Amino acid sequence: MRNVLVIEDQEDIAHLVRLHLQDLPCNVELAFDGPAGLAAAQSKPFDLVVLDLMLPGMDGLDVCRRLRSRPVYTPIMMLTAKAGEVDRVLGLELGADDYLTKPFSIRELVARVKALFRRIEHLQAAASPQPDETVQFGDLEVEVGKRDVRLSGSQVNLTSKEFDLLLHFLRNPGRVYTRLQLLDTVWGYGYDGYEHNVNCHINRLRAKIEKDQARPQIILTVRGVGYKLGEPQRAYAES
Repeated sequence: MRNVLVIEDQEDIAHLVRLHLQDLPCNVELAFDGPAGLAAAQSKPFDLVVLDLMLPGMDGLDVCRRLRSRPVYTPIMMLTAKAGEVDRVLGLELGADDYLTKPFSIRELVARVKALFRRIEHLQAAASPQPDETVQFGDLEVEVGKRDVRLSGSQVNLTSKEFDLLLHFLRNPGRVYTRLQLLDTVWGYGYDGYEHNVNCHINRLRAKIEKDQARPQIILTVRGVGYKLGEPQRAYAES
C-alpha cells in the first residue's frame, strides 16, 4: 500500500482528499501548515506529497524547494487556488510533478494521482541502473547507481531532475527530443504550456556541465525542434 502525505491548511479539503485516496488504497497522513508538513515529509519515505501552495508558516513553494534539495526524490502534486501561468511554471520549475487548481473535482484528483503513480513506476523501471553502471561522455562521467556526476574529476552537484535529464540524453545519443517529449519521458507528463520548465532545466544543467554555456557542446539546441546530445570528440576538442 502506498503512503501519501497531504499538506493542506483547509481541513475539510484535507480530510476529503484523504477519504478518497484511502479508497485507492493508500495510507494517508495529514499536515495543516508548512513547517509541520515539511517535518512530516522528512520523517519517513512517502510515495506522494499532495502540497497546497498557500500554507501558514511556510508556503508550498518553499516546502517544495526544501524537499527537492534532498537526495531522496518524492513525487509532489501541488494544489492551489492560484490559476496564473507564472504560479504553475514556478511550481514545476521547483520540482512539482503535477499541478491542480482549486476548485477541482475529486474524480480528477484521483485520476491524476493514479496516473502519477503509473508514470513514476514507468520512469523508475526505465531508469533502473545495472550494478555499477557508468556512462562516459568525454570528461563527463556518471555513476548511475550512485547518481554521481564528475566533470574532469570534479564533483558536479545536480538536482534530481537535472540528473534525470542528463542521463536521458546520455542514454540516447544522437536522438532529437522536443520539449513535450522531454516532459513526457523525464518528468512523466506532457502538458502543453509547460515547455518553459524544460528550457529552465536545460539552462541550469548547461551552467553546471558546459565549459562555455553560451556555446554548448554537450546538450545542443536543434533550432525549431528541441535538444539532443552532442558528439564527445567535438565537445572536448579544446580540452
